[in-house]
Amino acid sequence: MNKELEQYLITRNTTVKAAMKQLDSTHRKVLFIVDDNRILEGSLSDGDIRRWILAEGTLDAEVGDVSNPTTFCVQTGFDVDNVRQIVFEKKYAAVPVCNQKGEIIEILFWDQLIDGSAIQTTHEKIDAHVVIMAGGQGTRLEPFTKILPKPLIPIGNKTIIELIIDNFLQYQINHFYISVNHKAKIIKSYFEEVSPDYAIEYIDEDQPMGTIGALSLLRGKLTKPIIVTNCDIIINADYAEFLKFHLDNGYDLSLIASMMNSKVPYGVCEIGKGGILKDFKEKPEYSFLASVGMYIVNADMVDKIPEKTFYHITDLMAYQKKNGGKIGVFPIGQDDWMDTGEWHEYRRTVSRLTL
Repeated sequence: MNKELEQYLITRNTTVKAAMKQLDSTHRKVLFIVDDNRILEGSLSDGDIRRWILAEGTLDAEVGDVSNPTTFCVQTGFDVDNVRQIVFEKKYAAVPVCNQKGEIIEILFWDQLIDGSAIQTTHEKIDAHVVIMAGGQGTRLEPFTKILPKPLIPIGNKTIIELIIDNFLQYQINHFYISVNHKAKIIKSYFEEVSPDYAIEYIDEDQPMGTIGALSLLRGKLTKPIIVTNCDIIINADYAEFLKFHLDNGYDLSLIASMMNSKVPYGVCEIGKGGILKDFKEKPEYSFLASVGMYIVNADMVDKIPEKTFYHITDLMAYQKKNGGKIGVFPIGQDDWMDTGEWHEYRRTVSRLTL
């Protein structure tokens, strides 16, 4: 069994937590469940794991309880054109190829089967406003941001904000609101110079207004759900699925959160009264969901944001929870987003996107 194929295979008694790490390491959205003889038993996608987490399933559960047992596969000698058509219609991320014994011998991935020049592979169109919060000073990226505004820091041949916009263009969004404050003239001059094919409407903050306060300047103008994103993150989630999750569950506000795993490199003591040792854990590992800076806010919630006030998304969440509102959390994998807001993460993002 070659190593390239091996990375996409997993046994049914593997934990969900371990499967998530394997999914992140492959940068594909699916793994295939096999028995000890490499016989195909099912598939496990990031969507399967997301639904499991949302149903309050534990990360220590076995993937056999989470996976899809009815997996589409093809036999050796398959007709390529027929498989290509099925993949396109069903939007399968990958298709395993099995021999007569049922052993997986190859995996066909979407991008290998679909000729992008012949078939349009953009995502489902979404009906929402998009607001990019670009008014911050970017102090964590100094000294660059002493000269350039953070949204214009380059990654390869494009700026951070252009990469964010490119992701939304795949969903046929062609109008963007951008909040500006720090070095606003430079941002406006840059887009005037590049003359993009999409429209930009600026939200001018006379003073810093926090992570969500600038929305108050759009009061009365927005009628659809509003996707709000920070200008220093690049998220590779399915935005159409995120919006559907928000609408189907009737949430007032939804946020994307990444499953994070953190290992303490020391033995951890739990003590009781008088300093007596109650428990000792050697290098424990913890898992938690961390907000990554993208939200969906219903249009009527803009009226809840005070005008001309420094106001964070956490303030809006607290207001909604206090007043009986519904807030949703849409989980994604740890490698499904990239941060550029500080130097360590910026260099990691550059490495991922330019190598």
